[in-house]
Amino acid sequence: MKRKIMTKLLAWSEQTGERMPVLIYGARQVGKTYVMRELGEEHYKNTIYINFEMDEKISAYFEVDIHPDYLIPILEKYFRAQIVPEDTLIIFDEIQMCERALTSLKYFTEEAPEYHVIAAGSLLGVALNHEKYSFPVGKVQMLTMYPMDLEEVLWAKGKEALVDMIRIHFEKNQPMKEVLHNEALQEFQHYCIVGGMPAAVNADIARNSPIRQDEIRQMLLNSYIADMTKYADRGDTVRIFAAYDSLPMQLAKDSKKFQYKLIKSGARASQYGDAIDWLIHAGIVNKCMKCSQGFFPVAAYQDLTAFKLYYSDMGIMSARMGMTLEAMQSRETEHFRGILTENYVSVALKTNGYNLNYWESDNTAEVDFLIQKDNHVIPVECKAGDHVKAKSLMVYMNKYEPAYAVRISTRNFGFVNNIKSVPLYSVFCL
Repeated sequence: MKRKIMTKLLAWSEQTGERMPVLIYGARQVGKTYVMRELGEEHYKNTIYINFEMDEKISAYFEVDIHPDYLIPILEKYFRAQIVPEDTLIIFDEIQMCERALTSLKYFTEEAPEYHVIAAGSLLGVALNHEKYSFPVGKVQMLTMYPMDLEEVLWAKGKEALVDMIRIHFEKNQPMKEVLHNEALQEFQHYCIVGGMPAAVNADIARNSPIRQDEIRQMLLNSYIADMTKYADRGDTVRIFAAYDSLPMQLAKDSKKFQYKLIKSGARASQYGDAIDWLIHAGIVNKCMKCSQGFFPVAAYQDLTAFKLYYSDMGIMSARMGMTLEAMQSRETEHFRGILTENYVSVALKTNGYNLNYWESDNTAEVDFLIQKDNHVIPVECKAGDHVKAKSLMVYMNKYEPAYAVRISTRNFGFVNNIKSVPLYSVFCL
């Protein structure tokens, strides 16, 4: 399946002269191993693949010495293959399982930049919080990988033509033909249930898979939960579970600001702050910060005491909520569709590299998201249907006079009253 991150990896591999190793950071099961192996198979003569979780023997060599002049001959002998700098891709997978391998990346940059080294690890950001790790700050090129966005899913389904039409109409602010608009909305709804984890997408496309797609989503959810016990201390695990289990209640509130009391009566930030940070660094949730002003730069006006948490993948969210496509299309779930839609937009914006922020003014007006683009702060309002009246957005626009505003809904493309109408299926264009 075509992934956007491959463009960045190709640019890295084609650099001339010195290069730093690439370190792919991301949540579990987002496709890190797949893209690294594909890069090696398609663009190198041979690949040295090391999985530190599966091959414990190799880790012993890193305990002896982590300098390239020692490691390269060892790897050549171990894998019975010659390592030629320009022709060989060296992959360190699950690198969080071998802290010395992580530190070795520094020496590849300083002593042997001619070698092409790429690394990845699940929950790497969490592992780095341990003091025993010596992270090669400034010595690696960091890339973040997310679940597949809707555009990548449409590519996987062979709907490149639909993607092209969406992008064209987004740029021109012109409505799509109704039949294409409705088809794309159906794809959006389907994505909200399946999500962007490659295994779930693949099972959904195959349809004849012996394991049902909803079972795949539940397995992925279970693997996230298993990591909570694998990588966290025993005492922290209880608090992590409690914070994670409160997410459905947090999102169901009219005001989705995270409230510690919903975790447990009397709970405080001092008790659960680390647990929430763990979930964020693990890539399980995304944090959206409150801003009290709509000025540039956004980060200068954040209220560090107020935030929202969203699921990082729609499939994990729907599995956790027990949501199905049939239920989503029912009138009885109208309120929940609003929750689902807001979470979907948060995932799409995060995947496109935006820091998540929302605006609130004296508890009287609220805009779902603020994005910083070309030295402008753009308000983003999202609606689950085509009823798009939003008093809060008008309050914001009158107060801060942004270059334009974005309204995401089921309505077709358009641009009226300085508001850009963006259909839900086209948020990947932002």
